[in-house]
Amino acid sequence: MTLTRRFAIGLGLAASLTGSTAMAQDNVRIALVAKSLGNGFFEAAARGAEEAAEELGNTEIIYTGPTSTTAEGQIEVINSLIAQRVDAIAISANDPDAVAPALQKAMQRGITVISWDSGVAPEGREMHLAPSSDELIGQTIIKLAADQLPDGGKVALLSATSTSTNQNTWIEEMNKVMDQYPDIEVVATVYGDDLADKSYREAQGLMQSYPDLDAIIAPTSVGIVAAAQAVQDAGKVGEVNVTGLGLPSEMAGAVESGASKSFAIWNPVDLGYTTAMIAHALATDAAEAEPGAEIPTGRMGSVTLDDSNTAAMSEPFTYDSSNIDEFKSIF
Repeated sequence: MTLTRRFAIGLGLAASLTGSTAMAQDNVRIALVAKSLGNGFFEAAARGAEEAAEELGNTEIIYTGPTSTTAEGQIEVINSLIAQRVDAIAISANDPDAVAPALQKAMQRGITVISWDSGVAPEGREMHLAPSSDELIGQTIIKLAADQLPDGGKVALLSATSTSTNQNTWIEEMNKVMDQYPDIEVVATVYGDDLADKSYREAQGLMQSYPDLDAIIAPTSVGIVAAAQAVQDAGKVGEVNVTGLGLPSEMAGAVESGASKSFAIWNPVDLGYTTAMIAHALATDAAEAEPGAEIPTGRMGSVTLDDSNTAAMSEPFTYDSSNIDEFKSIF
């Protein structure tokens, strides 16, 4: 807890002793700052935050953000929230560095600041909540393929670019657990450069080069849609399963056609819920953002901060025919 925050709490307690309403009886006001308004992903996160607020009681969620995905717009929003004297700001940043000075100002005023989804430079926040971790993503993408191959089989990877840091890290993490799947053979890795037409051609090439291919794993939202379309056009639905990371709105058709049995991405409702739980715990001093700290997160369990004060929420959420209709209109 910062000295400024201790001072602010002290003033609040003094005010309560002079007849003002005690801080404990006031609503904890948490501002959930989106990259931009009108985005289904962030609206779903706001739903989750409201769920957390209802569960916590005496908590108000202020869902806000700029009209376009700019740092300048978020800085205006942050300055307005400082003027409103909210208790916490939880932001998905459009620019990790550009918003940091405004957020530092907020912390100097005793406001709890965390980032979520898209991080802020460490000096501009107390902690960051990542939707998942590289390790969990890597483990998930191979499990999604293996779950549909009880007798083993051949799989190929359709990634973004050969230099894409996150894609390469996820694939490395996947390779670390391949000994758990001795009957699964990874026959090739190709790159679609996150271009729909090139990803489509690469998926076609995989099926031509490996006629007995069982699955294509695409840890990219562009690649997975293109691969699913290629499988449908090749008449290989039921023979080649496409999985990886994608958006429900873009993958609904592939799930309905059977080209994709399942895929994953983080659940924005859970992400908003967890963010609000953490912001509340820090704002009320029920927890402190420091390496090794374990912060309870309601129905989501808890998160543990690493040396950079970053925590991973959970493994990616799996979408399939049982829930795709619920989420396809959200994001």
